[in-house]
This record gives sequence, C-alpha cells and structure tokens, in this order.
Amino acid sequence: MAAPRPAGPAPAGPRAAERGVGLLLVLVSAAAFGAMPVLGKVAYRSGAEPVSLLAIRFAVAAACLLAVRAVVVGRGGAGPWPRGAPLATLAALGGGVYVLQSLSYFRALELAPAALVAIVLYLFPGLVVVLTVVFLRERPTAAVVGCLLLSVLGVGLTVGPVSGTVDPLGPALAAVSAVCYSGYIVLSSLVVPRVGPLTSICVVVTAATGTYAVLALATRPAWPGDAGGWAASVAVGVVGTVVAMLAFFAGLARLGPTDTSIASTLEPVVAAALGVVVLSEAVTPVQAAGSVLVLAAVVLLARLRTS
Repeated sequence: MAAPRPAGPAPAGPRAAERGVGLLLVLVSAAAFGAMPVLGKVAYRSGAEPVSLLAIRFAVAAACLLAVRAVVVGRGGAGPWPRGAPLATLAALGGGVYVLQSLSYFRALELAPAALVAIVLYLFPGLVVVLTVVFLRERPTAAVVGCLLLSVLGVGLTVGPVSGTVDPLGPALAAVSAVCYSGYIVLSSLVVPRVGPLTSICVVVTAATGTYAVLALATRPAWPGDAGGWAASVAVGVVGTVVAMLAFFAGLARLGPTDTSIASTLEPVVAAALGVVVLSEAVTPVQAAGSVLVLAAVVLLARLRTS
C-alpha cells in the first residue's frame, strides 16, 4: 500500500509546480470527458446502442494508445509491460471495473434525464474521499473538504432540476457507475505511479476492448447508421478516451485521488456548455451559477495545492 500523502499544502518549489501541471492535466481530462455525453447523443441519434458505441470507443482508443506507446518505447521513454500484481490489477480495472462503470453510465443516459444521471454520478468525489480515508489513511484538511462540498453543490446546480416520470433503473445504474468510478480512481492511484500513465492506460483500455468485443458478439447490438454517428463514436474513442484518460492518469500520478476527483467536477460544466453550443440546449441562471461554483472550487484547490 502506498504511503499516505501529507494532509497540508504542498511545499513551494518543484513539487508545487508538478502539482500545478497535474491539476492542469486533470482539467484537460475533465473537458475531454465532458464532451462524451454530447458525442454519445449524436451516435445514439444515428441508431447506435451503448454496447456498440463503447465497443467502437475502446477499440479505437486501444489502437491509438498502443501505437503511441510503441513510438515512445522506441525512443526509450516508457518502461516494460507490467507483470504480476500490477498487470493483474490494471487488467481487472479495465476489463471489469471500467467496463461496468462506462456501461452503467451510458445505459443510465438512455433511461433517465442527463441531469439526474449527472447528479448521481457526481457522488463519486465524496466517495473517493471516504475511500482514501478508510483504505489509504489520508486525512483531508477542512479546506479540501470545503472545496469538495462547493464542487458538489455546483454540480447539483449546473445539471438543473429534474421533472417528469423517471425509470428507477436509470438512477440506480448511475449510482453503480459512481461507486465503480470511485474504486477505479483509488485503485489506479496505487498502481499508476509504479507502472507509468501511458502503459497503465494501454493495459486498462486493451482489457476493456476485449470485454466489449465479447459483449458485442454476444448481444449483437445496433451500430451507428450514418457517417455522423460513426464520426461521433470514433471521437468518443479519441477525445473521450485517448486524450481524456492519458491526461487523467498523468494528473492522478501528480495530484492523488482526492484532488483529482474534485478537479474532475469540471466535467459537467463542460458538458453543459457543449450542450448549448452543439445541441442548442438552454442554460438557466441557476445552472450558470452552479458552473461558477465548480470553477471556484477548482481555483481554490489550485491555490491550496500549488502555493
């Protein structure tokens, strides 16, 4: 088990600069992940289903990431492929935990309003804090807990109210996704620093690809019905996986699970903004205020951890 990180602010100097880079990487990751719901809706409109969309996503991502790793290895910039416990842990995260998380999330979007799914999913920052306290013996400061509460409040306002009849399976699947994502973040934080971000994500995505290939063969889902749907599905793989997960792992290795989960709450703000631009969705003043609170939490976190 990794040693616990200091509870207080990081010292000034190179370590503070490294944490600043880590925060920037997680924000890039959140922005890329935030694009996925919009891209997913475009793919769904063309006839795609969650299994087909996710099979395309991970197949495209695995091909891109393995190609990138081959180039990096050729230049001596990456270590060997992991073995033993690190390999088994990453494969289980990719082929099991991450598959369950992603499938639950995209299935929930079919059954419940996106606002409700976002509210339930963003229970994960609080769950991450609880898991790090219980299993990693971390003791977050009052300021960090304050940033967490501020970001959760902001997310609740950003996604807006939910009206109408809701299939209870939708929120239940979103809760499963939140629990899986929390465990994924905490377990990843124990392995990624030893294996490296690029190799870690290659193992995770390759394992997920294998699982989704089996699911696609077993269920025979409907695939995108036009060029726009295929383009959106491929973009989910490139933007929502390759860019998002490389930046996520690199940021996680520098920030740790608690700060990473808080900074990741920028994701629904990006999703809401893209919904306005791409899908012509309206944003209320309350949602705008929620976005400001999320951004404020990220800024405060940056000041706490990089000063």
